[in-house]
Amino acid sequence: MSGADADAARKRNFSVAVVLHTTVSDWAKEELAGIVATLGRYGAAVVEVIDCAFDVDRQVAELQRLATEPVDAVISIPIGSARAADAHRAIAAAGKKLLLLDNAPTGMLPGKDYVSVISTDNFGLGQIGAELLAGHVAPGGTVGVLAYGVDFFATHEREIAFRKWMATHRPDLSLVRGKFADVTQAKAATAGLLQGNPDLAGLFAVWDVPAAGAIAAIRDAGRTIPITTVDLGNDVAADLAAGGLIKGIAAQLPYDQGVAVGIATILGLLDRQPPPWIALPGLGVTASNVVEAYQVVWRAPAPAALLKARKPRKTMP
Repeated sequence: MSGADADAARKRNFSVAVVLHTTVSDWAKEELAGIVATLGRYGAAVVEVIDCAFDVDRQVAELQRLATEPVDAVISIPIGSARAADAHRAIAAAGKKLLLLDNAPTGMLPGKDYVSVISTDNFGLGQIGAELLAGHVAPGGTVGVLAYGVDFFATHEREIAFRKWMATHRPDLSLVRGKFADVTQAKAATAGLLQGNPDLAGLFAVWDVPAAGAIAAIRDAGRTIPITTVDLGNDVAADLAAGGLIKGIAAQLPYDQGVAVGIATILGLLDRQPPPWIALPGLGVTASNVVEAYQVVWRAPAPAALLKARKPRKTMP
């Protein structure tokens, strides 16, 4: 963004609303922090933050309401792609700028219905998860995918990428699928995978919260099965550092994504069209770099529990 664009934005005093699938996750908090700080830097006020609690109907209702509110732009992460499309279109139809996180609802076009999609490379995250797991599974093994059984683009992309990477690089492995519609079901879904596949030798969970449920189910069954997942949450980071079931994590950089969203929003409001799709790369995390990765992702020192869990590094004589 040029200095002239920054000055022009500050004189306009734009107002922005943010519609998130949730505001309680670590990812959402960091994403929002990046958005708010960046918009504030350019004189734009975040006047409303809405937590849809993964409820498509709630998102639709809130978007329809925002279309009638005096805001200049709306930043939204679509929950149900097809079901939420018309409500998202209503924002642009009302003359407001729409910025999308992670995906565009079915049939929507950049430049017409929205300014830009800003996303972590979710396909890349799935590839990282597959690559980090592959070295922990013996030839001919069975690997589970703990999938999100809801129409949610980001997790679907991760699963597709995981499967494609394995098909290309580990065609000897057999993949089986368990799914959950709510994170509270992840433990039971994993237990079902274990019961139906007693030879299960590895597991990929599409994000860290259901991965925690998977860990509990595997331990309850008295098994030791390597897991990879997405997002560097505290629980999975500590398990990784301690040499637990988590063997690798594909980490997003939510604050950086929030900064990118904020800049794209300002450019859109100034009618300076940013790229229609902006994708940020993920970060592969193993036990050897988990503390440093935590500092990068969360912009804070690793918590005491994570530092305590980390195994001592070997020193050179």
